[in-house]
Amino acid sequence: DELKATVRKQLQGAEPSVSSYDTAWVAMVPLKGSPHAPCYPQCIQWILDNQQLDGSWGQSAEVNKDILLSTLACIVALKRWDSSSDHIRRGLHFIGRNFSVAMDGQSVSPVGFNITFSGLLNLATEMGLEIPVMKTDIDGIFYLREIELARDGGGTVAARKAFMAYVSEGLGRRQDWDLLMAYQRKNGSLFNSPSTTAAAAIYSRNDRALDYLGSLTSKFGGSVPVIYPDDVYSQLCMVNTLEKMGISSDFTCEIRDILDMTYSCWMQNEEEIMSDMATCAKAFRLLRMNGYDINSDGMGQFAEQSCYDDSIHAYVNDIQPLLELYRSSQVRFSEDDLILENICSWSAKLLKQQLSSRKISKPLVQEIEYALEFPIFATVEPLEQKGNIERFKTNSFQLVKSGHCGSSSANTEILSLAIDKFRSTQSIFQQELQDLNRWVQEHRLDELKFARILPLHACFCAIVPLFPPELSVPRVAWSQNAVLTTAVDDLFDGGGSMEEMRNMVELFEKWDDHAEVGFSSENVEILFKAVYNTTRRMGEMAAQLQNRSVMDHLVELWVVTVRTMMTEAEWVENKYIPATMEEYMPVAEHSFAFDPIIPTSAYLLGEPLPEEAVRSEEYTRLLQHANTIGRLINDVVTLEREMRAGKPNSVVVRAASRVGGAMDPAVVEAAKEEVRRVIRMARWELQRLAFRDGAVVPRRCRELLWHSGKVASVFYREEDAYTKETMRTMANAVILDPLQLQRTRPTPPPC
Repeated sequence: DELKATVRKQLQGAEPSVSSYDTAWVAMVPLKGSPHAPCYPQCIQWILDNQQLDGSWGQSAEVNKDILLSTLACIVALKRWDSSSDHIRRGLHFIGRNFSVAMDGQSVSPVGFNITFSGLLNLATEMGLEIPVMKTDIDGIFYLREIELARDGGGTVAARKAFMAYVSEGLGRRQDWDLLMAYQRKNGSLFNSPSTTAAAAIYSRNDRALDYLGSLTSKFGGSVPVIYPDDVYSQLCMVNTLEKMGISSDFTCEIRDILDMTYSCWMQNEEEIMSDMATCAKAFRLLRMNGYDINSDGMGQFAEQSCYDDSIHAYVNDIQPLLELYRSSQVRFSEDDLILENICSWSAKLLKQQLSSRKISKPLVQEIEYALEFPIFATVEPLEQKGNIERFKTNSFQLVKSGHCGSSSANTEILSLAIDKFRSTQSIFQQELQDLNRWVQEHRLDELKFARILPLHACFCAIVPLFPPELSVPRVAWSQNAVLTTAVDDLFDGGGSMEEMRNMVELFEKWDDHAEVGFSSENVEILFKAVYNTTRRMGEMAAQLQNRSVMDHLVELWVVTVRTMMTEAEWVENKYIPATMEEYMPVAEHSFAFDPIIPTSAYLLGEPLPEEAVRSEEYTRLLQHANTIGRLINDVVTLEREMRAGKPNSVVVRAASRVGGAMDPAVVEAAKEEVRRVIRMARWELQRLAFRDGAVVPRRCRELLWHSGKVASVFYREEDAYTKETMRTMANAVILDPLQLQRTRPTPPPC
C-alpha cells in the first residue's frame, strides 16, 4: 500500500525536478527599464540558499558535466549582480578541481554542452572572473565549441537551425535573436525551455518571453524546472510506464483522470500536446486505445518524414519520438487513414535504418527490434512486460540541456510493484499449467496419438488474450478449449477416417442424446466425452455468472465448428476447390475453431454478457473479424503444405479465380497480397470496434475479441509455428522462466 501510495502521488501531479542551470539563466534577466537590477531576485536568493558543501550546484551525487554546467551558470548569475563573492569563490574552486570532466569525451553530455558551457565560459571571462585552470584547457573547450558549430548532425538544414536555436543561450550575441523568435510558442517560451527563453529576454527584450518567465516564477518561486509546461508529457510517460510494467490496473482511477485531462487538451488543440512530437503521438495512442473518440487529423502534421528530418530530434539522433510515432501509427481504424499509413511507412523505414547504423544503445536496439517484430496486433503483453522489468535500469534519452525531464521519485516503487505482480502472476500461470496437464490425463487426451496435445502451448495461447491474473477462470477455459479444438481439428485433418468424422458430427448434433449414436472408435469416444464433459462444466459456471443458461449457445458453436470441419474434409476427399471466396470463407472462418473458444471465455469474464449483446450485429462482426484474421493468417503461412495436401486455401481460391486454375508463382504471390490486405482491413475494423466507446458489447468482452485476433498473429509467424521451438521459447519465458533482474539501481524504461 505504501508503494502504491507513492506512485499514486506522482500520478496526481509530482513537482518537476529543479534545474539549477535554468534557474541561473532566469536569474540573469534584468528588470525591464532597470538593467542594473534583477527581474527575478527570488532566483538569486534560491542560488544563494542551495549551493552544496563542495561549492557546486545541481542534483547529482557525482561530478558530471551537468553539475559543471549548472555550477558555472550559477556563478555567472551571481557575478552578474555582484552577489556574494564567497559563493562565487567556492564555486570557482569546484570548477577548477573538476574541469577535466568537461574535457572527457566518454562521459555523458547534456544536449549542446560544448556550446552552452563554452558560452558561459565566455560570459565569465567578459565579467572578469578568473577560472582556476590552465588557459590551454579553456582553449580546448572553445575548440570543442567550434567543432560542434561546424559539425553536420542528423536531419536537414532546418534541423540544424532548430538545434542552434534550442541552445541559443550558449551563442549569445552570435545568434540572430530576431530570427529566433520564429520558434516562440503561444505561451511566450522558446521550446518550453526557461534557459533559452531567459536568454531571449536578455538579448531581445521580448515582452512575451518576459510574460512566460513571470508565469514560471509565480508558479515555482525561486527555482524553475528544465522544461515547462511538461505536465501532460510527464503524466503520459507515467501512464505509459505503468502499462509497460504491467501494473496500470492498480491505478485505474488516476489513469482515467489523466486521460480525461489529456482528451480535453486534445479536443482544444492545446499547444502543450500538439507542438511536441512525442507528446502528441503518445497522447493519440493512449487515448485511442482507452476508448476516447478522436480522429487522426491531429497527427497530420507528422504525415511526412520531413517533420522528423527538420527537427531537433533528428539532429541529435533522438529516436524515442520516432519510435512513439511508429507505435501510434498502428492504432488505425480503416484502410482510408492515409495519415497513419504514411507515418507507419516512413517511421518504420527510419527505425530500420537506425538499427543498421549501429549508433544506438543496446537497450534501445532491443526496444526497436521488439516494436518492429511485434506490432500492436501481435504483442504478447506479459512477454513485453517481463522484458521491460528486466531492462528497467535503462535511462531514456531526454532532449534537455541540464538535469532530467520529469520526476523519477517513484521508480523504485514501480519496479518493486512490477516484480511482485509478475512473479505472483507467473505462479498463477504455472499452477494453471499443472492443472491443465492433470485435466489432459483425466480425460485421456494424451492417448490420442493423432492429435497435437500441447498443454504448454495451449496455456500460452490463453495468456495472450487473457493475461491479467484475475482472469484465471476464462483463461483456463480458453486453454482447455484450445487443446480440444486442436485435437478435433487434427481428427478432421487426416487423423481420423471419414467414418469417424461423420460419427463425430452426429455426436455433436445429438449432444445430450449422443448415446443414441454410439462411438465408431475409442479415439472418437475419448475426444467427444472430453468435449462434452468439459463444455457442460463450463456452461454451469457461465450460468452462475450470467444468471441464465448459455449451454444451447455453446453447443451451437461446437456444432457449427465440426460441420465446417467436415465440409473441408469432404472437399479434400473429393479434391474440390471452392470457386469463390464467397463459397470458401463461410466454411473456413468457422473451421478455424475460434467459435467454441472465445464466446465461452467471454461468458466467464465475470461481467454480464446479455443475450441481446451476444446476438447483436456488433458481437457477430467482432467474432467474424477475429475468425477471419485467424483463418487467413493460417492460410498464408501454411500455403505450401496445404497445396501439397490438396487442401482448399484462400490463397489458392483467389489465385485459381484469377487465371482459371493455373498456379503460376507470380499469380500466387499476387493472391497472397490480396489475402494480406483483407487481413489488414479486418484488423483495423476489429480495432475500431474494440476501442470505441458506447458500444453494445461490454468493453472487457470487446478487448477479449481484440486480443483474440493477436493469437493467430503470434502463433502463425512462421509455418505451423504452433509446434515450433520459437513458440516454446516464448511460452517458457512467460510461464516458467524466472525474471533475470539487473543488480543496479533502477531507473525508468524509455517513456
